[in-house]
Amino acid sequence: MEEVEHGLLMQPWAWLQLVENSVLAKAYITRHGYALLVSDLHQVWHEQVDVGAVSQRAKELNKRLTAPPEALLCHLEDLLCPLLKNAPPPSEATFSCERVAETLTLRVQSQISGLPFYWNFHCNLAGPSLVSQHLIRPLMGMSLALQCQVRELATLLHMKDAELQDYRESGATLSRDRLKTEPFEDQSFLEQFMAEKLPEACSVGNGRPFVTNLQSLYVAVTKQEIQKERKHQGTGDPHASSSTAPQGAESHLPNHPEEPVPMPCLSVPETEPTGTSGSVPRPRLSKAKRKKPTGLFS
Repeated sequence: MEEVEHGLLMQPWAWLQLVENSVLAKAYITRHGYALLVSDLHQVWHEQVDVGAVSQRAKELNKRLTAPPEALLCHLEDLLCPLLKNAPPPSEATFSCERVAETLTLRVQSQISGLPFYWNFHCNLAGPSLVSQHLIRPLMGMSLALQCQVRELATLLHMKDAELQDYRESGATLSRDRLKTEPFEDQSFLEQFMAEKLPEACSVGNGRPFVTNLQSLYVAVTKQEIQKERKHQGTGDPHASSSTAPQGAESHLPNHPEEPVPMPCLSVPETEPTGTSGSVPRPRLSKAKRKKPTGLFS
C-alpha cells in the first residue's frame, strides 16, 4: 500500500458539492487498493484499503454481482474521477454523505453492466501525522513560496521604477496622463493591502477558492517535499524526517529531482485537478445467473 499512500499525497484537493453539504476530498486508486481523504474544514477523515478488503466489502454490498476486485476499483475510479475534476459524474451515479460520531460514510450507488452497484467509503478521523502531511506542511510551504514570490515581484517593480525614472531624465514623456504611476513603496503597499484587501483575500468560505486557484502550487510544494526527503535518504542524512513522504515514493518522482518546480502565477487561477490515479486495467465483468430474484440483493 506504499504506492497508494504516496499517490494520495501527490493528488490535489477537490471541492465536492454533495446533497448534504460540501467537502474537500482527494483520492488515489490503483489495482492494489485505494486511499481517500475528506475534510469539511473542521475535521479530516481517511480510509485506506487493499484489494482484499475491496473484494470482501463488494461481496457484502453486492450479492448479485460477480466481478474481480480490479474491475471494481476501476469502476470506483470512473465514478470519482469526474467528481474530483468538477465534472458531472455518470448519470446513473448518486452520492450521499453521512456522519455518525467520529465516522464519515460516503455512499455511492451506480450500475455495472445493468446491475445495481453499491459502495460505502468508511472513513475514520485522520491522525495528526496524516493531517500534517497533507495539510499543515504543504500549506506552510505554500505560504513561504508565495512570500518569496511577493518579494521577487517587489524587486521587479523597483527595477521598473528605475527604468521609468531613467526615461524621464532622458526627456521622455507619457502620451496619456492616465498611465502615470507613482513609485512603488513596499511598506505603504503592505499597509493598504492589510486594510483594504485582506478581509476578502483570506476569506476561506467553503474551501472552493483554495481548490480553484492554488492546487498547482499545492502539488508543486508536495513534490519539493518528497524530492528533499529522497535526497536526504540517498545521502544517508540521519536527520531526515519520515513525515514528508511514505517509503516507496521514488517510483513516482521525476527523473531529475534537482530541477526547480516552476512557480505558478498569482493572478491566473489554476484549474488543473488531476484524476485519481493512472490508468487501471479494466477486466471483463461477469454477471451471476439470476434465479427469480425476490429482493434487491437476491
